[in-house]
Amino acid sequence: MNITLGQLPSLDDKEKVLEEIERVVESTDADLVVFPEGVMHDFRPRVDLAAIAEPLDGRFVTRLRSLASTNGRALVAGIWEPAPTGRVFNTVVTIDAAGSLTTAYRKIHLFDSFGFAESGRVEPGPIQPAVVDLLGTRMGIMTCYDLRFPELARRLSEAGAEMFVIPAGWVAGEHKVDHWLTLLRARAIENTTYVVAACLSQPWYTGHSTVFDPMGIPLATAGEDPAEVRVEIDLARVAEVRSLLPSLQHRRM
Repeated sequence: MNITLGQLPSLDDKEKVLEEIERVVESTDADLVVFPEGVMHDFRPRVDLAAIAEPLDGRFVTRLRSLASTNGRALVAGIWEPAPTGRVFNTVVTIDAAGSLTTAYRKIHLFDSFGFAESGRVEPGPIQPAVVDLLGTRMGIMTCYDLRFPELARRLSEAGAEMFVIPAGWVAGEHKVDHWLTLLRARAIENTTYVVAACLSQPWYTGHSTVFDPMGIPLATAGEDPAEVRVEIDLARVAEVRSLLPSLQHRRM
């Protein structure tokens, strides 16, 4: 499987975001193109997310679906979706190469840490871990802060995930890149899965979009600036590693 990670900056113009997404999608021959959390619109504290949120059948997702079908590529991207409470959901959509919306995962764990309060504007999603069949692969979806909760990753692997796809807007700060890369690698090793993580770029976010293999080996990574990360993975590697390291079978709790 060929994968491209679109490490884009956080922008406050949805049309410009769509232009950037289109540029990445049309410039690659990847089977799967992954974009960051909330890539639809900047989500720093000053932004009224309810005012820019769109339903799943809104213009933004419709354009993503059209891009996927026109180019024959599966897409994963983060959007802001209206919630019944007046807040919004931090939602990741997955779209297959025919342009069908295959899942909408609403972020479970909200980033109320390091002085931020995501829950002030965002409604937590239901505790329904999302595993989707895409490109013949079982993909488990997590969003940013979800990465700090290994029990969610375990639920996804128990549901058959061979790959974790993790859109993120990992906020920049002291030790944050170390946390990001360490946790990504840990989730790969613990669950013997591929980890495919696309993050927003600097200055507000860490960048460092990365792909780890099921042994925790980094296959490709970006720096902090806008970039496209391209990598080819062999899904047979999951079975190979799980044969050598059957830790999932050895669990006693």
